[in-house]
Amino acid sequence: MAGSGTAHLRQPSETLLRIQNLVVDFPAGRGKKVSAVSNVSFDIASGETLGLVGESGCGKSTTGKAIMQLPRPTRGEVTLDGTDLCSLRGEQLRNTRPRLQMIFQDPISSLNPRRTVMQIVEEPLNIWNIGTPEERRLKVEEVLSAVGIDPEAAAERKPHEFSGGQCQRISIARAVITEPSVIICDEPVSALDVSVQAQILNLLEDMKARYGLTLVFIAHDLAVVKNVSDRVAVMYLGKMCEIGNPDALYAAPAHPYTRALLAAIPLPDPNASLDTEHHLEGDLPSPISPPSGCRFRTRCPLAQDICAQVEPQMQHVTGDQYVACHFPLQAVSEVPVALTQ
Repeated sequence: MAGSGTAHLRQPSETLLRIQNLVVDFPAGRGKKVSAVSNVSFDIASGETLGLVGESGCGKSTTGKAIMQLPRPTRGEVTLDGTDLCSLRGEQLRNTRPRLQMIFQDPISSLNPRRTVMQIVEEPLNIWNIGTPEERRLKVEEVLSAVGIDPEAAAERKPHEFSGGQCQRISIARAVITEPSVIICDEPVSALDVSVQAQILNLLEDMKARYGLTLVFIAHDLAVVKNVSDRVAVMYLGKMCEIGNPDALYAAPAHPYTRALLAAIPLPDPNASLDTEHHLEGDLPSPISPPSGCRFRTRCPLAQDICAQVEPQMQHVTGDQYVACHFPLQAVSEVPVALTQ
């Protein structure tokens, strides 16, 4: 069930990026507001990939953009290497931009159609005045080659001359050109053909190892997320439901919503029996007027009176797996003292 809490956060010294009690509200007219993200907390260690999953409208993309301060969060903390980005303004915030980059869902529309590939990838170096013109050209050629684009053939061409997969490779090159600490990948393969998705996922893994990147991988495809993530966080209607190691979380989900998401993963076997027992019924509640207590209770088969009255808090299950639920599917245990905040 969807809840809050920080029991799953590690010590600040162990993490590169730490998001705590993040809130993002949008005005909805007549004094109302859309609570897109509500008290979300998680952290990421250096070199780690966190998969952020959930159905459409759960707030995962808004969370990624809020980390980038686009838009700035309503409340909460986004701490990068000890610095709270939410407290920065003007030039101080601008100076953190090279360390945070983003790869967008639609690769073609995220590239300037009036510029050549060389200009697109080189632009971050020009903005930050990194290196001499010759050094910038060599850096662009190096990065384009690393993502599988021939710099000699592509340098003077424009985005419309490339396929979607090639444009996403160019977007990845633009994101890593400043050698950032963290890259937010906002559904980077959902707009691509299945045959191309595997290539881009493998490329991201290669670039992560080559440049020492830390990734936030946002997606709704749980099968993809499992293959690329070191930890997986599940969101529902702006709240965190469960977080943990992907192998443990997929093998034994502790949250009814996680179990329902896993049951919806299509199997590449026409003779496989469908799991209809754990499919969700009903529609996603309105974020303008979310349910009281647990936000998942209106669709949860285990919901009881307490779920409408008390919001569940994160509890330790096993290992690094945590769940926010009054009636978890797996038995909870005492939280290790070293992990409590």
